[in-house]
Amino acid sequence: MDFTKTTEQDSNYNHLEKMTVKELLTNINTEDKTVPLAVEKALPQIEKLTSAIVEKLQNGGRLFYIGAGTSGRLGILDASECPPTFGVPHELVVGLIAGGDVAIRKAVEFAEDSKNQGWLDLQAHKITAKDVVVGIAASGTTPYVIAALEKCNENKIITGCIACNKNSPLGLVAKFPIEVVVGPEFVTGSSRMKAGTAQKLVLNMLSTSTMVLLGKIKGNKMVDMQLSNKKLLERGEKMLVKELNIDQQTASTLLKKYGNVRNAIKNYQ
Repeated sequence: MDFTKTTEQDSNYNHLEKMTVKELLTNINTEDKTVPLAVEKALPQIEKLTSAIVEKLQNGGRLFYIGAGTSGRLGILDASECPPTFGVPHELVVGLIAGGDVAIRKAVEFAEDSKNQGWLDLQAHKITAKDVVVGIAASGTTPYVIAALEKCNENKIITGCIACNKNSPLGLVAKFPIEVVVGPEFVTGSSRMKAGTAQKLVLNMLSTSTMVLLGKIKGNKMVDMQLSNKKLLERGEKMLVKELNIDQQTASTLLKKYGNVRNAIKNYQ
């Protein structure tokens, strides 16, 4: 297998401890600028996985993210933001992390090395062939994620991945691999940096594009968002004022009556 783990190669910089604050920040920023360009090269792969996700969710399926460490946390972050942003059920997009919820805040030793737990975690959600599972691993070598996707393949469940090495073991297992090759990290091996940023950008693209195509956006507005705080209530009121050409008080009354922006627009006489 032709596989080079660029995420583990030596940094392009040395003697970091001798740099000034300005030098550190400038050099980190220089490296970060390369990430969107790496994501751009992966757009054809991202398009294929997005299309597969949309098709499954349109037919009653769910989207699962599964990862370890930073990768797992990023998946949970993206999943947790879908209900308030798009008004979808919490069980539509699910994030799983090696070591369970405790690993969100604190590293769980050797959790990512389990070859059984990933599939068990998916089974706890009654995973079926209607669903899609996206494995997230910067290195593309995490056993917890790879083994889970292998079991998914055996059970005819569509699999995708987000990795930051070309031709990684994870990329070869996933039916729809996304490989964003960002190169060495500023701090050698610290894949929470450029690799993490790349994964976050791709997750934004997957979930946002999917929700738009599922009809969860009107124009460019989050008309299905949950009105869970004052800021979002005010945002909803502004949407209605502009969309329906009404005053703020009427907009406020409509929101209280119908619960969200979409329903208020649909029921406004």
